[in-house]
Amino acid sequence: MALSTQTMTGEQRESVALEYLKAFDNGGVTSSGDGILDLFAEDAQVYFPKWGLANGKAEIGKLFGDVGGTIRSIRHDYASFNWIFSGGDMFVAEGTSHGEHQDGSWRAGVPDRAAGRWCDVFEVRDWKVQRVFIYLDPDHAGKDTARCPWLAG
Repeated sequence: MALSTQTMTGEQRESVALEYLKAFDNGGVTSSGDGILDLFAEDAQVYFPKWGLANGKAEIGKLFGDVGGTIRSIRHDYASFNWIFSGGDMFVAEGTSHGEHQDGSWRAGVPDRAAGRWCDVFEVRDWKVQRVFIYLDPDHAGKDTARCPWLAG
């Protein structure tokens, strides 16, 4: 992990996180035309439920390829985000999304128990994502009825 060289405000950290989320909505391409992995530090970490912890850009690329390969489209609902700042490099974003998964579509709140609600814990320093732990239900289409029989009703 490199030493911090630039002081960032919470608003600047939020802008990096927004660029990351918008890149997902744009097929992994940032607003400058770069790939989403360019937003990450070389030794960054990403956690995704049911996939695990990815260490470094190569593993993060594999995680994004594996998970992204199951999603046909995604749109984050930016207007309803909640941002929680700790005063340091770490902060939390909570929000909703909708889209099309290989198993079907989803929209947060339709029905109320549906996928699409998420919470990400970010660490952003020196204009790079150092860490993002993603917390959401990866069963986007609500098909996991064997383990969650109430979904079948």
